[in-house]
Parts: sequence; C-alpha cells; structure tokens
Amino acid sequence: MKPSEKPFVIPVFIPHVGCPHQCIFCNQTAVTNVKREIISPEHLRLLINGFLNYKGAHRKTVQIAFYGGNFLGINRKDMEMLLQEAAWFVHEGKADSIRFSTRPDTINDKRLDMIKDFPVATIEIGAQSMDNQVLRMAHRGHTATDTEKAAYLLRERNYELGIQMMTGLPGDDETKTLDTARGIAGLSPDFVRIYPTLVLEKSMLAQLYNSGKYSPMSLEECVTLVKKIYLLFREKKIPVIRMGLQVSEDLEKGAKILAGPYHPAFGHLVHSEIFLDMAVSSISDLGNGPYEAISIKVHPRNISEMRGLKNKNIEILKNRFQVNTIDIVPDASVSEKALHLAQCR
Repeated sequence: MKPSEKPFVIPVFIPHVGCPHQCIFCNQTAVTNVKREIISPEHLRLLINGFLNYKGAHRKTVQIAFYGGNFLGINRKDMEMLLQEAAWFVHEGKADSIRFSTRPDTINDKRLDMIKDFPVATIEIGAQSMDNQVLRMAHRGHTATDTEKAAYLLRERNYELGIQMMTGLPGDDETKTLDTARGIAGLSPDFVRIYPTLVLEKSMLAQLYNSGKYSPMSLEECVTLVKKIYLLFREKKIPVIRMGLQVSEDLEKGAKILAGPYHPAFGHLVHSEIFLDMAVSSISDLGNGPYEAISIKVHPRNISEMRGLKNKNIEILKNRFQVNTIDIVPDASVSEKALHLAQCR
C-alpha cells in the first residue's frame, strides 16, 4: 500500500509506552492527556469498532495505527496483545493492515521476528534528526546510524517505510535541518512527516525556554524552512504526508503549548507560500508592468492555497506588483501544484 491511497486510519494512542528516554521536547502526557498505561483489549476493541462504525459502508483501505509510543520497545506480552487484537479485525476483513511508529534503536532482527506473523504493513521511524549533536542535545539516546540501520532492515523485510523528522530542535539550524532531510531522502522512505518543535508544558524544553536558554522558531521562519524541506522531498518524489503536529483537543485550545510555531493549518501555510513563490516568479518574468489586473489559473484543488490564508497571497501580490485586481481562476486542465498566468492587462 502506498501513501497516495490515503487509507482510513484508526489511531490508537499508546502514550509514551515503551520509551526508554524522556526526550527534551516530549511531554507525551500533555500531548494525549493520558497517563502511561497500556490500553486494555476491551477498550481497544471498542475503539476500533467505533471508528469502523464512523467510517460507514463506503469501504477503502483501513489501517489500525499505534501511535504515541515506542511500539517495538513495549514488553513482548503487551505488544503481542495489541497486535493480536488488531489482527483479528484484519482476519475478519474489517481492516486491511496494521501500522505503528517506533524508535530506530528498537528495530532489530529479534524484534522484527516477533511481529513477522502479524499483518503489519507500515512502520514509521522516529528519526527526528540525522545530526548526532542535535540528537544528543535532544536526549534522544540513539544516533543517525541507528536510523540508517533501521531503514535497511525494514526495506529488507519489505515493510512500507515512513520516517519522521523535526525542525527547530536545540542545537539545530537550517543547514543541519536540510542535511537531515537529504540524509532521510537518501534512505528512500515511502513517505515522511515533518514536525516543528513546540515547547510543551512540563517538558525539559519548557525549563530551557523559561530560563531563556532556548528560543523556538517563529511561525514565519519555520514555514519557510519546512517549505524548503518539502520541496527537497518533492524533487526526490518522496510524499510528505504531514507537516505540523497532530491536532488534539488540548493542543487546539493551546492549553499545553508554551511557545513555538504551532498552527492548526500548518501544512496549508507551507503550500500557500510555495504558490506565492511561483506567482512572484511568473509575474516578475513578465516585465513591462504595471498591470491593472492579473488572472492566475490553478487546479480547483489549489484555489485556497493560491489565495493564501485570509487572502494573504493576493494582498502580497497586489502590493508588490502594484496590481489593482488579481483573479484566481479554477481550471481543471492545470496540473495540481502548478499555476498559469491566464491574462494580464
């Protein structure tokens, strides 16, 4: 299964279970508002059935996903319980496969042998950085080499491979972050996720922030950096399936975030900036301005990204090129993620 299929994902959170380290940025209890307890078989079945009922009769690929912890670091008894319960839904034809996220240093032949008889299709590696100094400062407890070895083992066993990376970690900078992206691209993952670092209440990073020893990225500079990372992966034909932290009710209310580049539509901001860059480049190439009006054709799916949040891109273009009117015209013949200047007068 490829990410382009956009499966119906049933998320099962196993907060901080199996994690041998408390990473500097992490307060998993704050993220999920749940203590470090493994979900019971009964609760797991109820949860999965609830999502299946919500999904309704319109069937597409269904994956049961274990998130929030270090799955292969869980004790064997609990791990097999979770996999057995999820596998029942696969064997009954109610789901298609299982996916989970785990630390790179827990991926080895012994642990992979434990799960080989279960219908696991997708494994995501929480790499976060490919710079060993950044990993040390984040108290990750693993190295970039661990990520490389883990990716090799998963490829060898034909799992769909996802890799997660972060921006704005202590000790990180744009050069190191782009090097991380290149390193991850070199591992040929099937997809990636990009998470900006946020300062969560009661995390070790919060202590550094409160004492003035850590300054998070601004939203604007983080969007621009993630844009560069996204374009790097796009050039390598590696799908980016998420940009920005997974929204939960607490995070949506902002109750647990002390600082950092959080936005509920972070990915939309990135795509909007990409369209703004393309429009600026195309209009600049015209020369011989100013113009009274400019029409820009984009695919219907890209209308909101071209306009920008609250029409921000339109206003920027008007001011920069002294244009009175800019029309965004939907046109299904235009390729997605592209634009065409239709009329300038």
